[in-house]
Amino acid sequence: MSEPIIQTTDLKKSYRIKGGRVPVLHGIDLTVTRGEFLAVCGPSGCGKSTLLRLLAGLDRADSGSIVLDGDELTGARDGRLTSIRREKIGFVFQRFNLLPALSAAENVRLALRIKGQAERDGVVDVLEQVGLGDKADRKPMALSMGEQQRVAVARAVAHKPPLLFADEPTGNLDSKNAEDILAIFLELNREHGQTVVMITHNEEAASKADRIVRMRDGLLVDGEP
Repeated sequence: MSEPIIQTTDLKKSYRIKGGRVPVLHGIDLTVTRGEFLAVCGPSGCGKSTLLRLLAGLDRADSGSIVLDGDELTGARDGRLTSIRREKIGFVFQRFNLLPALSAAENVRLALRIKGQAERDGVVDVLEQVGLGDKADRKPMALSMGEQQRVAVARAVAHKPPLLFADEPTGNLDSKNAEDILAIFLELNREHGQTVVMITHNEEAASKADRIVRMRDGLLVDGEP
């Protein structure tokens, strides 16, 4: 049995609004094993993106526990959370969040610098890995949407994190480009050993994962292999 890389226990989260608080997560118990490709599915507003933000240390839970690759996130100081994200996590968003004034290579290079890593040959290698070795000098507006998302994936994994989180990564893509992105995720998972946690409402995308867990109204309602 593979060891857990993520373990949550009774995870709860609410958001403050005028006049009170709105509960979003009602006690999530979730285990993700090292090297797993997990899809978290559910309708809009069910809490799946909130869950991913908590797992990535981008937001804080009201209560409960999150252990990520041996680190307890609940109660960790901001500086420690920043270090964990730099060292252990790559993040791919639905909106590619590339800097438009920078080329593909420069977007990846900047991410490495922010994470405190020397460039070496990593930029060229990772762009070739996602099929963009010949477009490293192009800026985002000169790339298709599918190519922009490939740059975003390259940026997320250039520092070789053990965990890749993806929030609706195919949501802005047509079916062909979505297939290409999912194929890259599968390669990263199967050949490079990265654990992938993907949030999606797309059943076809979810079917590529090793396991699917489903959310509704802030709760995990079932899971399947």
